Amino acid sequence: MNQLNYSLKNILINLLIIIGISIFLGFLFLKVYLPLYTNHGETVSVPDLSGYTFDEAASVIKSSGLQYEVSIDSAFSAEQPALAVLKQIPSANSQVKSGRKIYLTLNARNAPIIKMPNLVNMPLKNVQEILANLGLERGDIIYIPDIGINVVLEQRYRGVTIKEGFEVAKGSKIDLVVGDGMGNQLLQVPNLIGMEEEDAEFLILGSGLRVGRKTLNATDSVAPGKVYLQAPAFGTEVRTGEIIDLWISKY
Repeated sequence: MNQLNYSLKNILINLLIIIGISIFLGFLFLKVYLPLYTNHGETVSVPDLSGYTFDEAASVIKSSGLQYEVSIDSAFSAEQPALAVLKQIPSANSQVKSGRKIYLTLNARNAPIIKMPNLVNMPLKNVQEILANLGLERGDIIYIPDIGINVVLEQRYRGVTIKEGFEVAKGSKIDLVVGDGMGNQLLQVPNLIGMEEEDAEFLILGSGLRVGRKTLNATDSVAPGKVYLQAPAFGTEVRTGEIIDLWISKY
C-alpha cells in the first residue's frame, strides 16, 4: 500500500512538472519568440506617393524602411509628368510591417494614340460622354446658327476640322462646333423664283439658310431647270439656318 502511494505521488509530481514546463515554454513562445520573429508591434505607415516622380517615390519608400516594385501595367494622365506615381498598393497611410513591398503604377512616358470616332450629328451630351470614356478632353464649344440645337456639326483639333479615324494623343482637347437651334439672327427669305437650281442653292446657303426638299414638276410657267415655287415665300422673316424648300421645273 505504501509502495502504491509512493508511485502515485511521483507520477503526480512529474505530471505537475511537465505541465509547468509546458506553460513556461508556451509563455516564451508567445511573448518572446513570436514577437521577435514577426516584428510584432513594429509597423510603418505607408507614405502618400501620388504625384511623386519615380526617383522621389523610391527615395521616400527606402527612407521609410519599405521596398518597392513597379507594376508592368502603366497608365496615363495628361495632368501628371512622365513616370509620376498614379497608383500605389497598399494605399497611403496603411499600416504595414517594416520591409513590406509597395507596388507602384507609373504614368506612361508617351500618351497612347486614339483614333477619333465620328461625332458629327450626335447630341452634345452624348459626345461629351464619349470623349470622357476615350480619355479625351472637351475643348471649346463653338455655337453657330443651325436648326439642330446642341447637335455637333464639326469636331476640331488645334483649330483644324478632323474626321473619323484621325489619330490624336490621349488627353488631347477636342473642340466642338455645335448648332444653336434655329440661329439667333433674323433675316428675310430671298426671291428664288425664276433662278437656275444651282444658283438658287448658292443663294440660299450664302444667306445663312439651308436647302430643304426639292420637288421636280412639269410646268409651263418657267423654263426647265428653274425654280417656280419656294417655301417659305420671298420676304418671309426667318431665323438663320431655317430650311427653304424648292419646286423646280422638270426638263
